[in-house]
Amino acid sequence: MSDNDKTPAPDLKAPVNFIRSIIRDDLDSGKHSTLQTRFPPEPNGHLHIGHAKSICLNFGVAEDFKGKCNLRFDDTNPEKEDIEYVNAIIDDVKWLGFEWSGLYHSSDYFQQLYDYAVELIKQGKAYVDSLSAEEIREYRGTLTEPGRESPDRNRSIEDNLDLFARMRAGEFEDGKYLLRARIDMASPNINMRDPALYRIKKAHHQRTGDEWPIYPMYDYTHCISDAIEGITHSLCTLEFEDHRPLYDWVLDEVKTPCHPQQIEFARLQLKYTITSKRKLNLLVVDKHVDGWDDPRMPTISGLRRRGYTSVAIRDFCDRIGVTKKDSFIEMAVLENSIREDLNHHATRVMGVLNPLKVTIKNYPDDLTEELLAHNHPQQPEMGTRTVNFSKVIYIERNDFLEDAPRKFFRLSVGREVRLRYAYYVTCTDFVKDENGEVIELICEYDPATKGGSSPDGRKVKGTIHWVSAEHAIDATVNLYDRLFTHPNPAASENFTEHLNPESLTVLKNCKLEASLADASEEIHYQFERTGYFVKDNKSDDLTFNRTVTLRDAWAKIDKQNQ
Repeated sequence: MSDNDKTPAPDLKAPVNFIRSIIRDDLDSGKHSTLQTRFPPEPNGHLHIGHAKSICLNFGVAEDFKGKCNLRFDDTNPEKEDIEYVNAIIDDVKWLGFEWSGLYHSSDYFQQLYDYAVELIKQGKAYVDSLSAEEIREYRGTLTEPGRESPDRNRSIEDNLDLFARMRAGEFEDGKYLLRARIDMASPNINMRDPALYRIKKAHHQRTGDEWPIYPMYDYTHCISDAIEGITHSLCTLEFEDHRPLYDWVLDEVKTPCHPQQIEFARLQLKYTITSKRKLNLLVVDKHVDGWDDPRMPTISGLRRRGYTSVAIRDFCDRIGVTKKDSFIEMAVLENSIREDLNHHATRVMGVLNPLKVTIKNYPDDLTEELLAHNHPQQPEMGTRTVNFSKVIYIERNDFLEDAPRKFFRLSVGREVRLRYAYYVTCTDFVKDENGEVIELICEYDPATKGGSSPDGRKVKGTIHWVSAEHAIDATVNLYDRLFTHPNPAASENFTEHLNPESLTVLKNCKLEASLADASEEIHYQFERTGYFVKDNKSDDLTFNRTVTLRDAWAKIDKQNQ
């Protein structure tokens, strides 16, 4: 191979890890002329943040090494699969910014998989077994005791071929027979103790209909599909490490055109959530959440609806890296990625989530001013907007204290603050209702401080946001927090007992500046001093979802749980 034929080394800025080192060595040595990877999701639910790590790895190395990456659906379990999930996965991969070289389904290879199984039977390497699922478990043995051979293990090749053909023809009911590999019932690796290759399942398939009454098992399907597609490096998570001998055995015995190399890496485990599709499905089915795209879910669709960007998720995957060691990642790492991204381009606006009325008694009753506000103080190119100011405004309720401590730099009787983009105001009095709750502040403003600065040079330490009562628009705001109160809920037998009852707080009648009446779902907003928000894409009313707070509010809680 000439130097011109060699695949260029990846960008030196790309994160270095053991998988990239293996790929680089294989390409440099000439073992492979081109890199070919794949991302093989099962279409039985929406993808989650753990899948994002695998997507970024498989598509990322293909991009960096000028190779190819396929998207292949592992659709061998028709009872749990749906075209809805297929479409959602395609959308998620595109949204993350990746394009596949080819789009395939394991069902594309059903006939080839069947033919390879017949080949194994003819070699005496597979047999039809009539043991029940419970009997197979009994015969399998334990980690310290070898398994026992099935009475059907020595069935003749002719009988096995006949029974397997009749399984294919749909003669038998579900569970009557299994096709098993004939390997070694005494193997120290339980996965090699005559694993199942095919089971009878008379279920309608979303692509092949009722054509197949038998379906291949994942371990059998996956390796052959890799080989058919010419995959060079089959990247998977660590739970498949013990399955690698079976992966290699199948490919060696059926004589596929190539033999991909399986390489395992640590799966993503994120604190205060779960990355088990089965358990996420339970949350959806039992209505603990509002669907797969509930913004509290760690699904890509949920994160997207919450306001996470593809840039932030890819940055997060780069930060956590690829290793061989399982570990839990702090939620703060993910949150920091989205904060850093949104800090650069989120439009600044003012919104009051828990409004308290303020009347400025010396401001003219019939005057409304249009004040200049910056869409991003550090990004002049993002332009400016106007905000209306009038006699009655709203501020956040927690920006006033009746009995304020010395270092409280917001409003209290006799204290002066700066209203963002507007004037200095001083609280002179307040009004309470019959329950003793403060319902209105009475303030005075200094007309000489327009724009937020004083000509006499006096300084105030507090600056608060506000909206004009006359011009404010009403909206609902969803405040999302971590879905679980336990850092590792999956370790609990009943993981739902750790659901956070405060994972969603719905605030009605929030007061937002008028510019948000035409808010776009494509634009991210920073509600000044409050957090980052995005317009909800499923609500009929004007609703905003909080993506993340401005600061990590869980740091102390995390320390207590360590």
